[in-house]
Amino acid sequence: MAQAIVVRELGGPEVLKMEGVTLAAPGPGEVQIRQVAIGLNFIDVYFRTGLYKSATGLPFIPGKEGAGVVTAVGDGVSMFSVGDRVAYASADGAYASERNVDASQLLKVPEGISLETAAAMMLKGMTAQYLLNQTFKVGPETTLLFHAAAGGVGLIAGQWAKALGATVIGTAGSQEKIDLALAHGYDHVINYRTDNFVERVKDLTGGRGLWASFGNSSGPVDAFNIGILAQKGALYATRPTLFTYVATRPALEACANSLFDVVQSNKVRININQTYPLAEAGRAHTDLETRKTSGTTLLIP
Repeated sequence: MAQAIVVRELGGPEVLKMEGVTLAAPGPGEVQIRQVAIGLNFIDVYFRTGLYKSATGLPFIPGKEGAGVVTAVGDGVSMFSVGDRVAYASADGAYASERNVDASQLLKVPEGISLETAAAMMLKGMTAQYLLNQTFKVGPETTLLFHAAAGGVGLIAGQWAKALGATVIGTAGSQEKIDLALAHGYDHVINYRTDNFVERVKDLTGGRGLWASFGNSSGPVDAFNIGILAQKGALYATRPTLFTYVATRPALEACANSLFDVVQSNKVRININQTYPLAEAGRAHTDLETRKTSGTTLLIP
């Protein structure tokens, strides 16, 4: 019997409770894995609170990202074998010690990258990949502003953008997080608690051109008058999601391989700054929501 965090009602971190769950043999097209580590992401909070709706309704097992070792394969699976080291970024039900995953969502982890590192980087790293290489192609002429610079995505994005030659501005809420961001590619980091980041960014850049909103960690974005963009000089706004950019197997593999390459080249270091036992997922969510974490957080089964 596997152990998993099961959400039976929507609400605060207290609804995250460990239970024993019966794990069936993998079905056709599925792979069964023993998980080594599970990535914690703000999207997990959105599902826990009901901001995003679980496709299966209640109850459900949260989580999108993890890594482990293949222990069984279902009929029709040819890409993976027992013993393979694998990871994924967008397969619901990650908060479990063992689980079945659709093989189409899995990727083999290259040698030289640990399973813990893989679990820490798949969702966050591929998010940085599409933002910097697909939503907008960042290069030496780019100046960009990235909020939550010391967060999991932020630390990856800062290093990656700097490797692409960009001038990178970030925001953070404490001196400790500012120092962390400055050590990971950022040229300028603004304390949003004490400084007016809008004015500071104007001073540094003379204006901005594309606004990409890719998350809701500070709450849902309220409706706004899109005409404001024209008044400011025909600016652009977009609301991309990772799952759109990896909707096909070739796109998933291309995005993941780009991430693997930049990590293996040491241009991007993956920070695992916090680990929690899977049973303490509620405490991990509390620390994430109260901005006590930095970099990447893992849950360990």
